Amino acid sequence: MTSRKTVQTMKPATAAKKLGVLLEATPADFQEGVVSRDELNALQADPPEWLRDLRRNGPHPRPVVAAKLGISISGLTRNGYADPLTTEQINAIRDEDPEWLHLERTTRVEARREEERAQARKAAKAEKSAKTRDNS
Repeated sequence: MTSRKTVQTMKPATAAKKLGVLLEATPADFQEGVVSRDELNALQADPPEWLRDLRRNGPHPRPVVAAKLGISISGLTRNGYADPLTTEQINAIRDEDPEWLHLERTTRVEARREEERAQARKAAKAEKSAKTRDNS
């Protein structure tokens, strides 16, 4: 009795998220079908023109916009940017260099530092606990 290997598939929304593109901006045949793991890998390894264009020009989903600006998704929302943006719009925000962008970048840096401190405290506590168990 041989087992059959099943093809792993995902919804187009999941594939678009993994590709870092906005689903609504993808071609209709991509939006209407399912994407296998092999197809996703092929798209990542050798992206077709439509995917290269979307990654270059957008519109970009909010996680990509936030990353390109160096801020959090919450920071985008707090400052009125709930919709996807194109590369041109992102560059315009960078060129304008508004005060809120500086504040959000500072907030993100502080949040990351606090996460690192929390992880270090957790690791130290776990190490201390392990030493206590070993000495018992």
